[in-house]
Amino acid sequence: MVDFNAVFNAAQQLQAADRLRLIDALWDTVPPDADLPLHDDWGAELEKRVAAIRSGEAALIPWTGIRQAALARIG
Repeated sequence: MVDFNAVFNAAQQLQAADRLRLIDALWDTVPPDADLPLHDDWGAELEKRVAAIRSGEAALIPWTGIRQAALARIG
């Protein structure tokens, strides 16, 4: 079995772009029905944002556009 700390330490040695690629690849392995923990402080903010989306107040940007912009920023 691979040790988490060994993998984490190795990942820290990667260039920023490769670390982001690794994060993206790992995220894709999380099952869609995984019970992900939510920080307590996020609840109110999420409720506010959901209300803005439902009311049509929020300007939505597709994830693909956000991801491309982020990757472009790091080169």
